[in-house]
Amino acid sequence: MIQKRGQAHLIRFCNTEKMRRKRKVMNQGFNSTNQYVASRELMDGVNVAIALQKPLLIKGEPGTGKTMLAEAVAQSLGKKLIIWNIKSTTKAQDGLYMYDTIQRLYDGQFGEEGVDDIARYIKLGKLGEAFEAEEQVVLLIDEIDKADLEFPNDLLWELDQMEFYIHETKRTVKAKHRPIVIITSNAEKELPDAFLRRCIFHYIDFPDKELMEEIIKTHYPDVEENLMRQAMEIFYDIRGMRDIRKKPSTSELIDWINALQIGGIPADVLRAKMPFLGVVVKKDEDLETVRQHGI
Repeated sequence: MIQKRGQAHLIRFCNTEKMRRKRKVMNQGFNSTNQYVASRELMDGVNVAIALQKPLLIKGEPGTGKTMLAEAVAQSLGKKLIIWNIKSTTKAQDGLYMYDTIQRLYDGQFGEEGVDDIARYIKLGKLGEAFEAEEQVVLLIDEIDKADLEFPNDLLWELDQMEFYIHETKRTVKAKHRPIVIITSNAEKELPDAFLRRCIFHYIDFPDKELMEEIIKTHYPDVEENLMRQAMEIFYDIRGMRDIRKKPSTSELIDWINALQIGGIPADVLRAKMPFLGVVVKKDEDLETVRQHGI
């Protein structure tokens, strides 16, 4: 009986310590950096995902800083960033490892030593690199919705258990340190419910004018105030047009302001001349729409 009470006390102590560590992560974790301005809700989402040890799924309009978020998290926490860029042809296996049978065949034909050592021809993918890292890393799985529908489901085990099996060498690769996993999606495809259940979700809202001003000043601290305000007004007017097919993004506004500064364009001619409009508006029909409205 005494032994059981002692075990129960030890379990409660361990659980309390885990809770304290997770609370510390949430209170002292990710914050905005000198290159990335995050809302309070976004910072909370990142820190909750880290504390619960779950992937963070980020959605939002293109150009709202989804990919840059992973860079900011790595910078804020002082960790290495590993990026897995997803394409339409990407398979889940690509992120685990690749067995280079062609190279092994060539080496065998030319009498190279060590051909029997299959491990020489196993190359880890980005997920494998994150698992094998000697310190905790940030893993960005960028634009997961570009892959086929089965891709997210094919990663469920690896993301849950933080391990995978290499059949050719009969070796199990286990994560030395659970990576901080950030997954981005442009909502080109719906993701499976089973995958969503395992993630913390955050939608990056388009910045309001107050936050946008803060973002711009993060990139260009010495920007002329009137130029910035005029450019922002025109930018939000364009976004508010009903017939615009591709709304300009935050990154395009930042590029436009940079072009205006480099070109030495004064604020008082922006509406009249609309210089470098192609930095913000990227479709022929949208250019015509903007000119017709005469902003």
